[in-house]
Amino acid sequence: MDFKKSIEDLEKIIDELGEENRSIPIIVEGKKDIEALRKLDISGSIISVNAGIPLIDFCDKIAQEHTDIIILTDWDRKGGYLCRTIKRNLEGRVNCNTKYRELFAKNAMIRTLEGLPSWLETMKGKLNLI
Repeated sequence: MDFKKSIEDLEKIIDELGEENRSIPIIVEGKKDIEALRKLDISGSIISVNAGIPLIDFCDKIAQEHTDIIILTDWDRKGGYLCRTIKRNLEGRVNCNTKYRELFAKNAMIRTLEGLPSWLETMKGKLNLI
Protein backbone atom coordinates (compact mmCIF):
# COMPACT_ATOMS: atom_id res chain seq x y z
CA MET A 1 0.00 0.00 0.00
CA ASP A 2 1.27 3.45 -0.93
CA PHE A 3 0.80 5.33 2.35
CA LYS A 4 1.85 8.67 0.92
CA LYS A 5 -0.82 8.46 -1.79
CA SER A 6 -3.41 7.35 0.79
CA ILE A 7 -2.60 10.40 2.95
CA GLU A 8 -2.83 12.72 -0.08
CA ASP A 9 -6.15 11.12 -1.09
CA LEU A 10 -7.50 11.47 2.45
CA GLU A 11 -6.57 15.15 2.56
CA LYS A 12 -8.42 15.74 -0.74
CA ILE A 13 -11.43 13.83 0.60
CA ILE A 14 -11.41 15.93 3.79
CA ASP A 15 -11.25 19.14 1.72
CA GLU A 16 -14.20 18.01 -0.43
CA LEU A 17 -16.14 17.01 2.67
CA GLY A 18 -15.51 20.45 4.19
CA GLU A 19 -16.81 22.13 1.02
CA GLU A 20 -19.98 20.04 0.91
CA ASN A 21 -20.51 20.51 4.65
CA ARG A 22 -20.95 24.24 4.12
CA SER A 23 -24.48 23.51 2.91
CA ILE A 24 -25.14 19.87 3.91
CA PRO A 25 -25.03 18.59 7.51
CA ILE A 26 -22.95 15.56 8.47
CA ILE A 27 -24.48 12.81 10.63
CA VAL A 28 -21.99 11.12 12.99
CA GLU A 29 -22.29 8.66 15.87
CA GLY A 30 -21.21 10.76 18.83
CA LYS A 31 -19.49 13.73 20.42
CA LYS A 32 -15.95 12.41 19.83
CA ASP A 33 -16.69 12.14 16.11
CA ILE A 34 -17.77 15.79 16.08
CA GLU A 35 -14.52 16.72 17.85
CA ALA A 36 -12.51 14.71 15.30
CA LEU A 37 -14.13 16.50 12.37
CA ARG A 38 -13.49 19.88 14.01
CA LYS A 39 -9.80 18.91 14.34
CA LEU A 40 -9.85 18.26 10.59
CA ASP A 41 -11.18 21.82 10.05
CA ILE A 42 -14.70 20.73 9.12
CA SER A 43 -16.71 23.73 10.27
CA GLY A 44 -20.29 23.21 9.04
CA SER A 45 -23.25 21.57 10.74
CA ILE A 46 -22.49 18.19 12.36
CA ILE A 47 -25.28 16.23 14.04
CA SER A 48 -24.77 13.34 16.46
CA VAL A 49 -27.04 10.28 16.25
CA ASN A 50 -26.55 9.80 19.99
CA ALA A 51 -28.85 12.68 20.88
CA GLY A 52 -30.78 10.82 23.56
CA ILE A 53 -33.77 10.05 21.36
CA PRO A 54 -34.77 6.82 19.55
CA LEU A 55 -33.25 6.41 16.08
CA ILE A 56 -36.67 6.50 14.39
CA ASP A 57 -37.47 9.84 16.05
CA PHE A 58 -34.00 11.12 15.14
CA CYS A 59 -34.62 10.24 11.48
CA ASP A 60 -38.03 11.92 11.51
CA LYS A 61 -36.45 15.08 12.92
CA ILE A 62 -33.74 15.02 10.23
CA ALA A 63 -36.38 14.54 7.51
CA GLN A 64 -38.32 17.57 8.77
CA GLU A 65 -35.25 19.81 8.81
CA HIS A 66 -33.08 18.70 5.87
CA THR A 67 -33.34 17.58 2.25
CA ASP A 68 -29.73 16.35 2.01
CA ILE A 69 -27.34 14.82 4.55
CA ILE A 70 -23.93 13.20 4.63
CA ILE A 71 -23.83 10.01 6.69
CA LEU A 72 -20.38 9.56 8.23
CA THR A 73 -20.76 6.81 10.79
CA ASP A 74 -17.72 4.67 11.63
CA TRP A 75 -16.78 2.05 9.07
CA ASP A 76 -17.03 -0.83 11.53
CA ARG A 77 -19.97 -3.22 12.06
CA LYS A 78 -21.96 -0.87 14.33
CA GLY A 79 -21.35 2.09 12.02
CA GLY A 80 -22.49 0.04 9.03
CA TYR A 81 -25.67 -0.93 10.86
CA LEU A 82 -26.38 2.71 11.78
CA CYS A 83 -25.70 3.90 8.24
CA ARG A 84 -28.06 1.32 6.70
CA THR A 85 -30.76 2.00 9.30
CA ILE A 86 -30.61 5.77 8.88
CA LYS A 87 -30.64 5.45 5.09
CA ARG A 88 -33.59 3.07 5.16
CA ASN A 89 -35.58 5.33 7.51
CA LEU A 90 -34.92 8.42 5.40
CA GLU A 91 -35.50 6.77 2.02
CA GLY A 92 -37.72 8.87 -0.20
CA ARG A 93 -37.52 11.83 2.19
CA VAL A 94 -33.86 12.86 2.35
CA ASN A 95 -30.92 12.40 -0.03
CA CYS A 96 -28.30 10.42 1.91
CA ASN A 97 -24.67 10.72 0.80
CA THR A 98 -22.46 7.85 2.04
CA LYS A 99 -19.60 8.49 -0.41
CA TYR A 100 -17.25 9.94 2.22
CA ARG A 101 -17.80 7.05 4.61
CA GLU A 102 -16.83 4.63 1.82
CA LEU A 103 -13.79 6.70 0.82
CA PHE A 104 -12.50 6.89 4.41
CA ALA A 105 -13.00 3.14 4.81
CA LYS A 106 -10.99 2.54 1.63
CA ASN A 107 -8.12 4.94 2.36
CA ALA A 108 -7.65 4.91 6.16
CA MET A 109 -6.25 1.93 8.00
CA ILE A 110 -8.48 2.52 11.00
CA ARG A 111 -12.18 1.84 11.52
CA THR A 112 -13.38 4.90 13.45
CA LEU A 113 -13.87 8.55 12.65
CA GLU A 114 -12.71 9.68 16.09
CA GLY A 115 -9.27 8.14 15.48
CA LEU A 116 -8.76 9.73 12.07
CA PRO A 117 -7.01 12.99 13.08
CA SER A 118 -4.38 11.28 15.25
CA TRP A 119 -3.87 8.49 12.70
CA LEU A 120 -3.28 11.08 9.96
CA GLU A 121 -0.87 12.99 12.19
CA THR A 122 1.06 9.82 13.05
CA MET A 123 1.28 8.71 9.42
CA LYS A 124 2.42 12.15 8.25
CA GLY A 125 5.12 12.10 10.93
CA LYS A 126 6.33 8.65 9.89
CA LEU A 127 6.40 9.71 6.23
CA ASN A 128 8.01 13.09 7.03
CA LEU A 129 5.06 14.96 5.48
CA ILE A 130 4.61 17.41 8.36
